[in-house]
Amino acid sequence: MSPAPLPLSRGRVLQAAIRVADRGGVEAITMRRVAQELGVEAMSLYHHVPNKDAILDGVVDTVFAAIELPGAERGDWRDAIRARAHSARTVLSRHSWALALLDSRRHPGPATLRHHDAVLGVLREAGFTLPMAAHAVSLIDSYIGGYVLQEANLPVKTPADVDEVAGGILAQLPADELPYLAEMIVEHALRPGYDHTSEFGYGLDLILDALEARRGQSPAT
Repeated sequence: MSPAPLPLSRGRVLQAAIRVADRGGVEAITMRRVAQELGVEAMSLYHHVPNKDAILDGVVDTVFAAIELPGAERGDWRDAIRARAHSARTVLSRHSWALALLDSRRHPGPATLRHHDAVLGVLREAGFTLPMAAHAVSLIDSYIGGYVLQEANLPVKTPADVDEVAGGILAQLPADELPYLAEMIVEHALRPGYDHTSEFGYGLDLILDALEARRGQSPAT
């Protein structure tokens, strides 16, 4: 005998919606497609989610729930925010379609609210003034989102890809006309051991160090 099918639930509906979006983007999330993913009729979903908006609210909350909460137990606030940033990058790289949704929902769920409160809590407990905490959240989240979006659209995923793409550009590059670009490719991108993914951590550290220098300042400073 085959095992009995799992009962439908809100959690299963949201996980199915995430799988649909992972394959086709957020525009692929419809009641019909989510139902097909679950092998049920679309009408069955309405017992667990009232409409598509509720699904979108739910998938955003599910994505936030997967991102590590920063905790003061890490000691230095930068360590806590750094760990959270790396976790956010990992989660959002798997679900880059969610970037357009994260701050767009009018009815944020409990995981979303808890996440924002935890980030603000780390900053405020570290001595950030309220305006500087707002600046920090905006700057850090813009950096994470922008980096993930850029990374998702790069034609390279591995060091081998870098060699292939950069080498192809170099072969057609008039080095005498574009000397600085040629230098960057030859002396940086094509050097042994170069890993373009390490740029995320370097840029993040620059931001955190700059914020550390200003955390106690007022907006007029």
